[in-house]
Amino acid sequence: MPSNELRRVIYLGGLGRSGSTLLERLIGELPGVCSAGEVVHMWQRGIVEGERCGCGQPFGDCEFWCAVGQDAFGGWGAVDVGRIAELRRAVDRTRCIPVLAASALRPSSRARLDEYVGNYVRVYQSIARISGRGVIVDSSKHASLAFCLRRQPGLDLRVIHVVRDSRAVAYSWTRQVSRPDSARLTYMTTYSPAAAASHWNVQNGALQLLARTGTPTLRVRYEDLVSRPEATLAQIAAFAGLAAGGRELRFLKTDGAGPWADLRAAHTASGNPMRFLTGRIAIRGDERWRSAMPATQRRTVTALTLPLLAQYGYARHAA
Repeated sequence: MPSNELRRVIYLGGLGRSGSTLLERLIGELPGVCSAGEVVHMWQRGIVEGERCGCGQPFGDCEFWCAVGQDAFGGWGAVDVGRIAELRRAVDRTRCIPVLAASALRPSSRARLDEYVGNYVRVYQSIARISGRGVIVDSSKHASLAFCLRRQPGLDLRVIHVVRDSRAVAYSWTRQVSRPDSARLTYMTTYSPAAAASHWNVQNGALQLLARTGTPTLRVRYEDLVSRPEATLAQIAAFAGLAAGGRELRFLKTDGAGPWADLRAAHTASGNPMRFLTGRIAIRGDERWRSAMPATQRRTVTALTLPLLAQYGYARHAA
């Protein structure tokens, strides 16, 4: 198949603050792969609000995304963003997962789902054509969107279930982080530790259900990624049908300070501020939660998430 035709979509699923942006950037350095960012947010934050692409340009001024919009829809102005938002509310929500996981859908649900997912497929196909890379990485993370995409006939979907210690995730969600995407000062959402623990359980549990539907799914722990990036990427490449030998991984380096990556600019539509970084990027685990997170909060999150913590190999660190 020509390299400018869509071959497959690698979907990064999990709760935010789990390292998905770092993972997306690393996978995007592999041959034949194009990182797209969080496509689920592109419709509002990119088309409507004009937030910045990972290359630094406002979405509407980025030559890459302008070309994608022209190829997919005849221009972003032809996209009914309101209709996409309406469809998302109807089919792409966590509460919709039990219906999406069923073996069959009612005709009305099937019609809405086909219309909704069709917009994503057109974007993926156009990204492949414009970039000349047939494998697209979508780091939207939401389990519900993965359930939507898995019902698209002919779409080769590979899901990477990104997991991080729930205490680290909960601590990160309590911190105020500015969003450099827009011209005005805004901040990313924050959650209480208990709320973050609940979201952690729901998203990870949903992605385990997704795997049981037969959707190809690989679980990757953030802690393994930062400690053994080369081995982790090789595992992902094998799962996704990508080349990742010594030559393909030359962007990964190690020196006395530890592993690092030489990253190029990427046309990511939305995501963590780390998507704007280029050049030499240190690959280090963020363990601030171990000393900065109050003990009562650690115990609360541990108690609320213990079953999955144990399943994912984190129980030995239980508070």
